[in-house]
Amino acid sequence: MKSETIHDGTPLVVVVGRPNVGKSTLFNRIIGEQAAIVEDRPGITRDRKELPAEWLGHRFRVMDTGGWMPSGDDLDEKVSRQVENAVAAADLVLFIVDAAVGSLADDDAVARWLRRAGVPVLVVANKADNDQRERELWEFSGLGLGDALPVSALHGRRAGDLLDVVVERLGTTPAPVDIDDEIEVADTAEQHPEAP
Repeated sequence: MKSETIHDGTPLVVVVGRPNVGKSTLFNRIIGEQAAIVEDRPGITRDRKELPAEWLGHRFRVMDTGGWMPSGDDLDEKVSRQVENAVAAADLVLFIVDAAVGSLADDDAVARWLRRAGVPVLVVANKADNDQRERELWEFSGLGLGDALPVSALHGRRAGDLLDVVVERLGTTPAPVDIDDEIEVADTAEQHPEAP
């Protein structure tokens, strides 16, 4: 199985979780485009996909992965090995769980593996589309990886809050603003002043 990998020295954020929790949807939300195929059934994402991302001037790479399964057929096992290799190279892991269904046994299995991997992990409760689901996130504390951060990858709810935490955990320095870009923006504003 092939993977797309970037080696530019920026930190790597890897998105993991069991199948069908919205990993690819969150990946697309973070990079700001529909780069990963999204369907409402498990097993769509098989290969890793890695693209550059930026939040408030902080640059990093984000990698979408297939669903990690503690057991399965030969293909599931190959996908799981790819996920494990990605996590070994990660600066930060986003462990995606599903706020609509709560914590499942497969989530516990992923959490046990991530605790053994010894990498920094943020638990992200996707599909937290409303206040009620956010109030019920306490159950994910049983995964032993800290409090879950709510997000709705599909609707963008709290996506900015999540990315604030991501760049804080990465400890990156914002990239300097390109002076030429600033001048171009200023010129455009002068040529097209807003109507009163």
